[in-house]
Amino acid sequence: MKVAVLDINGQKTGREIDILDSVFAIEPNDHAIYLDVKQHLANKRQGTHKAKERAEIKGSTRKIKKQKGTGTARAGSIKSPIFRGGGRVFGPRVRDYSQKLNKKVKRLARRSALSQKMAADHLFVIEDFSFDAPKTKDFIKVLEAFKATDKKSTFVLNAENKNVYLSARNLERSNVVSHSELNTYAVMNSNVLYIAESQIESLQEILGK
Repeated sequence: MKVAVLDINGQKTGREIDILDSVFAIEPNDHAIYLDVKQHLANKRQGTHKAKERAEIKGSTRKIKKQKGTGTARAGSIKSPIFRGGGRVFGPRVRDYSQKLNKKVKRLARRSALSQKMAADHLFVIEDFSFDAPKTKDFIKVLEAFKATDKKSTFVLNAENKNVYLSARNLERSNVVSHSELNTYAVMNSNVLYIAESQIESLQEILGK
């Protein structure tokens, strides 16, 4: 399949690039996308939440009132969960939320996500570009040229293109990554995806296996 290459001004350069149908034009597997996105979000959770339970509260274990004759429920320790300052019942504990997913399923998920964007005409191949210095206003001009200032956008550029990354870092809706950092969640969470011409071959080497 051939795709037109756009310049930094959002105009066609008159050149076309061949891309693999096996990466950008497959029948999307929605379940694979779901599994990969779920794993990505689960792995981002810190799992450091912790509440003290009854055994971890500091305090006396003295019986605070006699067993019978008070007219109220019997109570043993001030650390009981029914009292203010007592331990929490079944509180959150530190745990690992990470999940595992087969590499083949992850590759299928990324191919499916890219194919969805391509079919919806939300994926574009652009010329490689760079900035002499990190300037957010220069990156905003690029977004304006592509009419993407009000959209969530992801740019897949060369990993050495640090100035462009720094220029987009303060923009909430824009994300700049290299081909090795591109994941299914980033693709699906973007309204438009821009892939540099030099990164197409690298993506196809990874996902075309």
